[in-house]
Amino acid sequence: MRPSSPSARYTTHLHSPSRPGSLHVAKMLSRPTLRVASQVQKRAFSATRARLSSPYHYPEGPRSNIPFNPLTKFFAVRYWSFMAVGFFAPVGIAVWQTKKDQ
Repeated sequence: MRPSSPSARYTTHLHSPSRPGSLHVAKMLSRPTLRVASQVQKRAFSATRARLSSPYHYPEGPRSNIPFNPLTKFFAVRYWSFMAVGFFAPVGIAVWQTKKDQ
């Protein structure tokens, strides 16, 4: 037979030291766990279609979420120059800071 409530599963029986032979029932409730479970049940996830009239939503699909066009013939040159600047700028600044006169 299954317990009727979730807290009934966590019931322990304790003997009271002040009253020999008496039996107390202590319930170990995990309130944060129950609270999280009820909050998860209350949350309603829904997928809505993006409103394209809003300035914060853009068309979806391949290559539409990046600010450059990878289909041009100069894409590789632009890409690797961007990566080189992003790598060598901090390295160059660190070298310049260590080599300059105090």
